[in-house]
Amino acid sequence: MTSVAEKRWRLKERPEQNVVDELTYERCPASAATILAQRGITGKRAAAAFFRPAIAELHDPFLMKDMREAVARIERALGDNERIMVYGDYDVDGTTAVALVTGFLSRFTGNISFYIPDRYTEGYGISFQGIDQAAREGATLIIALDCGIKAVDKVAYATERGIDFIICDHHLPGDALPQAVAVLDPRRPDCTYPFKDLSGCGIGFKLMQALAMHNGIGDEELEAVLDLVAISTACDIVPVTGENRILAHHGLRLLNDNPRPGVRAMMGMANVKKRLGIGDLVFTIGPRINAAGRIEHGRQAVELLLAHDDKQAQAIAPLVDGNNIQRQELDRNMTQEALARIAGDPALAEAWSTVVFDPSWHKGVVGIVASRLVERYYRPTVVLTESGGKAVGSARSVRGFDVYEAISACSDLLEQYGGHMYAAGLTMPMAHLPAFKERFEQAVRKAIKPEQRVPEEEVDLELRLDAIDEGLIRVLRHMAPYGPGNMRPVFLGRGVVDAGSARLVGEHHLKMRLMHPDAPRRSFDAIAFKQAHWMDLVRSGAPFSVLYAIEENDWQGRVTLQLNIKDIKPGTEGVLVSDAAHALATDHH
Repeated sequence: MTSVAEKRWRLKERPEQNVVDELTYERCPASAATILAQRGITGKRAAAAFFRPAIAELHDPFLMKDMREAVARIERALGDNERIMVYGDYDVDGTTAVALVTGFLSRFTGNISFYIPDRYTEGYGISFQGIDQAAREGATLIIALDCGIKAVDKVAYATERGIDFIICDHHLPGDALPQAVAVLDPRRPDCTYPFKDLSGCGIGFKLMQALAMHNGIGDEELEAVLDLVAISTACDIVPVTGENRILAHHGLRLLNDNPRPGVRAMMGMANVKKRLGIGDLVFTIGPRINAAGRIEHGRQAVELLLAHDDKQAQAIAPLVDGNNIQRQELDRNMTQEALARIAGDPALAEAWSTVVFDPSWHKGVVGIVASRLVERYYRPTVVLTESGGKAVGSARSVRGFDVYEAISACSDLLEQYGGHMYAAGLTMPMAHLPAFKERFEQAVRKAIKPEQRVPEEEVDLELRLDAIDEGLIRVLRHMAPYGPGNMRPVFLGRGVVDAGSARLVGEHHLKMRLMHPDAPRRSFDAIAFKQAHWMDLVRSGAPFSVLYAIEENDWQGRVTLQLNIKDIKPGTEGVLVSDAAHALATDHH
């Protein structure tokens, strides 16, 4: 079986020229203005708001349905010195949310605890065990974060035990809402809050913002927790637009200028010596926080994030880092085993989906391995292992394909499942595995479109390397933070050659210095991660085309410009399509 299919390159639609003209001026060249207009930024006022995200532009938290009820219930609990339990999921979003709310409420009361469910014995969301623990502690109020929107039976159980619930969630609700004191979720059909894409930690922040407003606490004290919101926004892959852009912008500034002890300890463990961006949170901080819940217990991550000083953080950080090292090893070994299994199965060579099972695989890492297999073979993928006598696992998808729907088509074979378009979890009796594999393949073949079987790179603009100037670089710098909804722009450079410095770095990465043959004085360092297979083409001297992002490489305090090469194709013609409808027909060279 071959590796992932060749990528299709698709040029974004060009915006109206008059919109580009309005945004173009001395400090914003036409190339940058075009990119801004493509992202819906029209006019200088919108551009100013985009480039200078302001805390004052955050929405009034009381616009969220049930916010007044939530604040009133917390105020009553604080006034009566009731025991409060802060309850959250074991992933990055849940643990950062728990750290944020626990830390903020601790300034008002010492009668507070937090609870993270065990991934393996309790599973996702509110558990009966957690409610029982709250009752044993004498808690009369649980604030649930990043979970609870479908916990109708659990909230009813808590009510019977004299415990009230405030739910802060950002997932889609079911047919009925839990009978909680307050249900804060912008995705409620009856909630008119203007921004729907907050992370779970973002919802927790809005609750604390409302509490602060109610008590006359200023923005400065609120800003002190935005580092946690930025981490959750990055790692939960929510759009970095609107309110999230403001929160991420100020949170990143805090992370870089004055990181809390726990984050500083993780940065030390990861040997980070540069300013953090969204990508660094996703690939450096996030995996360490997540590893606690995957390998040991999510409580460990919250304790690290709440550490009061460096000494306390340094005592916990090695445990978290050790879990991450173990997670990496499991990930590497399981991925290699899965790839070998796929390569050795002729039936899978013709399949449109991937379903692999091994009873020895670690349950906490199957989702990561599923993502690796999608990267390699680009098809809807389910990775399963055995737990408690059942087949359990995770699914991941390709762009535009709803893997949750495909799993739903097999629901009669499953004991439970949940998730969303791009990621889902499932449990089934072992005996149903062969039938599930067959049915899932049928569901994928029935629903997937031809263009969804080919990986695609979106191209913002065709731009010669010698057209990169200071004005463009300055605008790109100020367009950060980058992330979903505001990805780092990708440019097409046709007919480039290597200046003679092509070499392999690491095992699979290609380092070059690129230029156009007719403009040799304008050459740029470039790195193509995991693209060593293009070495012969690059060294041949023949012109080729690249997709590239412009990045500033910060190495030991020295900042240099570097092109991050997303993909390479031989030649200069037929490398680009501008319309997905005829993409498959025009993408061969």
